[in-house]
Amino acid sequence: MMRIVVSSRTAWRRAVPVLAALCGVLPPHSAGAQQPKHVLKIATVAPEGSTWMQVMREIDADVRRATNNEVGFKIYAGGVQGDELVVLRKVRSGHLQGGGLTGQGLGQIAPAVRVMEVPFLFSNYEQIDHVRDKLGARLESILHDSGYTVLGWADVGFVYLFLQQPIATQADLKSAKMWLWEGDPLAESFFRATGIVPVPLAITDVLTSLQTRLVDAVYASPLACVATQWFTRVSSYTDLPVTFATGAVVVSNTAFEAIPAAERDKVLAVCHQKFRELQLKARKQDGDALVEIEKSGVKKISVTAAELQRFTAIGHSVWPQQVGKLYPQELLDAVTAAVAESTGNGH
Repeated sequence: MMRIVVSSRTAWRRAVPVLAALCGVLPPHSAGAQQPKHVLKIATVAPEGSTWMQVMREIDADVRRATNNEVGFKIYAGGVQGDELVVLRKVRSGHLQGGGLTGQGLGQIAPAVRVMEVPFLFSNYEQIDHVRDKLGARLESILHDSGYTVLGWADVGFVYLFLQQPIATQADLKSAKMWLWEGDPLAESFFRATGIVPVPLAITDVLTSLQTRLVDAVYASPLACVATQWFTRVSSYTDLPVTFATGAVVVSNTAFEAIPAAERDKVLAVCHQKFRELQLKARKQDGDALVEIEKSGVKKISVTAAELQRFTAIGHSVWPQQVGKLYPQELLDAVTAAVAESTGNGH
């Protein structure tokens, strides 16, 4: 549903100490370095200093070395090029070559990939890895047919509800003024199924809206909640991961295929290795972020087994609603079968 974002320059400055402790900071590539022959301009809403940006800087350096400075990246972090819809427009116009996108942005390119983010699909990372191993190439082919090459898949993390009032049941949730990432049909479908009429807002408006109580509930991965500083404006979170948010770095086929084939292979080899490292780092640091959030005073609200079953049933009811709108039935069946296969193998 979402990726690490920053809602304002001020919020990002306040978030730096926490993020630095969680992630470490790697400086941008030296401005005085010789420019590569092929520069891929990539934009993302992920803030500078985040795990994602740290690894992207490493990818840039490794790609320059592997290609003898034939290929490199220019990375725009923190949403300075606009939100994901704006980034995609700039890619289409040629001002950018790609983006680090959440499922929301990827869904704008190829709606079928949102099948990986249906509510209550995954319960652990082993299931996610198994589905990616089995169906990742197919998802990449879907994106390629829509004009984009996947350089690597990134984990955003399991998504929780962060709230200004304790919520432990579906009945409680109906009273929440829930933020909706504007234009996200999957999240909207789930919230409406729970009885909520969500408040659609751009990501950049969420922190202010929490302050003014235009909304009193948001959904995010823990690390995203730290990066945005949303955790400073909530009092509790529901210990119920609603979905697993995914993302990827993609570049336009036109831009990528302008690079000689031998150099493209080197870029993909670097990205394959580094994005796996990114997944492992992000998973650990997402857990660390949840610990930091609790230390700040945000209270964990447990959900009973009966409520878990109720929420899960509501989430699963959304799956068929999006067949033919976002993804085909056959792809949904393939994903759910792979999850079941992973679970049956003891994962």
